[in-house]
Amino acid sequence: MVLRALLSWLAFPVYVWQGVAVRMRTPRMVPPPGPVRHLIEGAEPSINLLVLGDSSAAGVGIDRTDDGLAARLARLAAEKTGRRVVWRSAGFNSATAGQLRDHVVPNLAHEAWDHIVLTVGTNDAKNFHTVHRFDREFGQLLYALRAKWPEARIVWSPVVEMTLVPALPRALGKVLEIRASLINAMGERLCRERGVVAASRLPIIDAKAGFSTDGFHASAAGYQAWAEHVAELLIAGEPAEHGVSPS
Repeated sequence: MVLRALLSWLAFPVYVWQGVAVRMRTPRMVPPPGPVRHLIEGAEPSINLLVLGDSSAAGVGIDRTDDGLAARLARLAAEKTGRRVVWRSAGFNSATAGQLRDHVVPNLAHEAWDHIVLTVGTNDAKNFHTVHRFDREFGQLLYALRAKWPEARIVWSPVVEMTLVPALPRALGKVLEIRASLINAMGERLCRERGVVAASRLPIIDAKAGFSTDGFHASAAGYQAWAEHVAELLIAGEPAEHGVSPS
């Protein structure tokens, strides 16, 4: 881990040079219009789903929130269990673990969320946050969530393979992949220690279809693939309504 971190810092000039160029030519996208909370009718007891995190949790890259990660996860959970699903997305452009800990979780109403999906880590890697900093900030974020929703099933979705992100030049993708792998390793360790489920990395099978026009955020198809990737982990152990067989 120390050697990889050192290599990434040695490549920092590449990160700055190519990163500035990517930022200048990439349009800054905003969250799409549409509801950030909704419900799908079904049998009680309801599944109460909170998707918390960065711009991916906000649905950046698509035209409407109905195609975002939270809405698609909610539909899959309803289909697989036959139960009522209440969902909310709380996502923010460029959010890091520390910002979610300090500015988002304390300001979320104390509602009965019993299923939480976290999309955080990409900006920590992209901003060259140290592993020590991520250890502190992500670890404290997990503590904050556990304190506020002690019985919730929490699933963290780690950072994707950065060398496969279309917007990133090859050299920049390699540098950021080192940072992402360090962040992911620490995140997985913290999840094990603090009763959180760490999903495997979302596989990028078709980058052309899976990414939005900016080449960085997910497309509608990408969010669907993401939802399918974490849905089983999210609802594992949840009873299905009679007559509904989880697939």
